[in-house]
Amino acid sequence: MAALRREVGADPGDEGVVPVGAGEAPEDIKMATYTHGQHSLSLGHANLRRSMVIEIIEKKIEYLRKEKTLNIYGTMMIGTTASFSGLLANFIFRHCFRVNHDALKTYVSLSTLPFLSTVVAYKFLVTDALYSGNISQENCALRSSLVSIACGVLYPTALAFSKNGRLAVKYHTVPLPPKGRVLLYWVMLCQKEVKGMLIPLAFQAALGIYNGIQHYAIFESTLEKTVHED
Repeated sequence: MAALRREVGADPGDEGVVPVGAGEAPEDIKMATYTHGQHSLSLGHANLRRSMVIEIIEKKIEYLRKEKTLNIYGTMMIGTTASFSGLLANFIFRHCFRVNHDALKTYVSLSTLPFLSTVVAYKFLVTDALYSGNISQENCALRSSLVSIACGVLYPTALAFSKNGRLAVKYHTVPLPPKGRVLLYWVMLCQKEVKGMLIPLAFQAALGIYNGIQHYAIFESTLEKTVHED
């Protein structure tokens, strides 16, 4: 009977008995709540980082596109002036040799070949070397100037001299040179008119230096912006 009374009158707050709802939550619920919050923070951090990476990539693409566009404009400008130099050289030598035949053929070749040679030479000697990081600003300007002079003046002059000289021999528009002095004869025949090529020579040299400096400055600016974004 006493045992029954002790069981009926037992206090719920005795040691070893913890009421449900009192004190801390069960361990599994706490773990679930903490894990859920951690996943949410990780997901938000990953999304933020992904958006930052996308923004950096877009800026890099914009910088590279701008640099490439300006580089193409500079190369096309040098190539175009080389074409005009070829046209001028062809006009001068046709006048010297008194050639009236195959005008379209010579003018097309003298405008196309200098343009293509200038663009290709500039890419391999200046652009590729600049991207590899092997040249300085002075070297870049020097290379650009040499390409502009060689492919924009010297090559079209030699090409116009050769083509129109052959036409002069073929159609006998000028007296044939004596044996053994062919080259000297042609040079003496054209020495006055060929001085007109000094104008495009000076122009191409100045343009090549300017374009080389501009190209190097654009490349350095793009590289610095890319490094800062990283």
